[in-house]
Amino acid sequence: MNLKAKPDARPRLKIGSLKIDNTTLGLSLLLLVVIVGFSLAMPGRFFSDATFMSVAFQLPELGLLTLAMFIPILSGGLNLCIIATANLTSLLMAWVFLTWLPPDASMAMQAVWLTLALVGAMILALVIGMLTGALVAYVGAHPILVTLATMTMVNGVGIYLSHGAAISGMPDIVRFIGAETLLGIPVPLIVFLLTAALVAVFLERTRLGKYIYMSGSNINATHFSGVNTHRVLIAIYVISSMLCVIAGLIMMARFNSARMGYGDSYLLLTVLAIILGGTDPNGGFGKVAGVVLSLIVLQVISTGLNLMNVSPHFSLAMWGAVLIVVLALKFFRARYLQKRAGRMSAAKARAAQP
Repeated sequence: MNLKAKPDARPRLKIGSLKIDNTTLGLSLLLLVVIVGFSLAMPGRFFSDATFMSVAFQLPELGLLTLAMFIPILSGGLNLCIIATANLTSLLMAWVFLTWLPPDASMAMQAVWLTLALVGAMILALVIGMLTGALVAYVGAHPILVTLATMTMVNGVGIYLSHGAAISGMPDIVRFIGAETLLGIPVPLIVFLLTAALVAVFLERTRLGKYIYMSGSNINATHFSGVNTHRVLIAIYVISSMLCVIAGLIMMARFNSARMGYGDSYLLLTVLAIILGGTDPNGGFGKVAGVVLSLIVLQVISTGLNLMNVSPHFSLAMWGAVLIVVLALKFFRARYLQKRAGRMSAAKARAAQP
């Protein structure tokens, strides 16, 4: 049985030899409208180097968490534990620095300890991911329930070990990652773009990546095609947890501290960015490029609202409303296309009758 991942059936605009899908075109136009709108509303304030540098520094932490959520959603699942995992692994890395790294360590020595801290954090993330994936794969519990349970457990462990306090005072190499630039490009943005590129290559060029798409399209058919779907599900949540480690490092570097509770408001935004980027919420289809573009749009909007002194509570409510609208539009569009296909099939059948 030859099973392939769900094909990309989205309409595309063709300009010469360049094909642009409607999601990319729509997001590009929305980004242009947003930039022009904020520039007109705040002349001289919004369209500036400072604003776009702010976007470049703030985007990566949300972007990395979104990539961690993107992999499970592609498979038709969800991972509510991404932020808790990022915070717990950052607490582990912070503990390693403050306990074992000498205060007067050179940058080379700091790089060694950063590597060791990352290895320890990856092992912890591996355990969380394997536990989550095994519960989804072998117990058969819904990913929402499983990841809600693991999120609660991870949060509890982190708060118990840290007593709810922040661990601060990171070494210079961590502060460099969070606040410095290379060739004028913020280091966090470089980390995010490299990670996004690797995830895109992994999903589109590797066998496991294709299995993830196939599982989202139809996990039962994928199983009967000879794929070990249990291993695929475990790998999905392990990869998601590993991406959380990178997100945790960037968050720790940006805040110069580690604490359970950082980034809690990002959970809704990760889902919104994924759905807005053209990913099927039921799994089986989605592109990293679309998700990255939607992240840029959302971050530009967020920065513009902050410059206008809009309450963050109102912004959070607005993001929820936007997610509802996007999901509703996707639902009604799917119903419309289904009915149109039915009418066309009926018309062809009538035309074929003698």
